[in-house]
Amino acid sequence: MADRPAKPDREALLAELSALSATATSADGAVSLSVNTDGVLTRLRLSDAVSRMTPQEIADAVLRTYVEAQRESAKKTGQLLAPLGTTGYLMDRLRWRVQFEPEPPPVTAPAPAAPRAEQDGKLLRDRSAEAPAEAPPSGPVADDDWYAGGMRFDKAW
Repeated sequence: MADRPAKPDREALLAELSALSATATSADGAVSLSVNTDGVLTRLRLSDAVSRMTPQEIADAVLRTYVEAQRESAKKTGQLLAPLGTTGYLMDRLRWRVQFEPEPPPVTAPAPAAPRAEQDGKLLRDRSAEAPAEAPPSGPVADDDWYAGGMRFDKAW
């Protein structure tokens, strides 16, 4: 029988995943942040450089840096999990996180002079004011009912 690669130790893998952290810093050094293996923000530091930035520039720098850290986290997580296989839902989600690109805003009337953070032509879309297309189900949904509904492509993803 052909030699199989050794299966990773479950406890060691869980410990490595729990300790995993990815850090990113904006190009101008104004924003530095860290995320965990799930891409959840665990640390945010703003330098004195933000005092010369508009609120929109700060928000843009934070979000861009956050996406960069999430990509790094996904790469590291994928490398740790690769011995278990490279197919399946989890690996598909990691690949999605690595390739995520911010969506440019819709073209509208000309805006006033663009702040520094917008000059590269890429913006993160502000979705805070958008209403959901359909109302979420009322009340809790049992796991069996949720999964029986099949694959979902909700706008939140």
